[in-house]
Amino acid sequence: MVHGKLEVLLVSAKGLEDNDFLNNMDPYVILTCRTQEQKSSVANGAGSDPEWNETFIFTVSDDTPQLSLKIMDSDVTNDDFVGEASIPLEAVFQEGNLPPTVHPVVKEEKYCGEIKLALTFTPAVETRRPDNEEGTYSSWN
Repeated sequence: MVHGKLEVLLVSAKGLEDNDFLNNMDPYVILTCRTQEQKSSVANGAGSDPEWNETFIFTVSDDTPQLSLKIMDSDVTNDDFVGEASIPLEAVFQEGNLPPTVHPVVKEEKYCGEIKLALTFTPAVETRRPDNEEGTYSSWN
C-alpha cells in the first residue's frame, strides 16, 4: 500500500478565459485531494496568465487517484468559476517526482487554458517499534 506526502508546486496558468469586463480577473486555485482542500493566494489583477509559485502538502495513499484543481476568479460579490483540471497521481507514485508540467484546463468539457505544476511524492517509512510495543507506525524522514 502506497502512502505518504504529496507536495504540489503550483507554478502558473496561461490562456485562461478572462471573464471580467472592466478589469483583469483575480484568479486563485482550490486544490482538492480526496477530502483535503487547500486554496492558493489570489493573483490580484493577473488576468489570464497568473503566477503563484506556491507549495501545498497533502497526505495521500494509493486510493487517491487524482488531484483536482478548480480555478476561480475572486470578485467582491460572488467568485466566478474559470475552469478545472484533474491530475492523475499514479505516475508520481511510481516516479517519485514529476517536473513542472502543463495540464489542460476545461470548462463545460471545452479547453479554456492551461495550468503548470510540479509534483513530488515522499513515501512514509514504516518503522518497527521496540519489542515491548506492538505494531508499526509510519513516519517521514
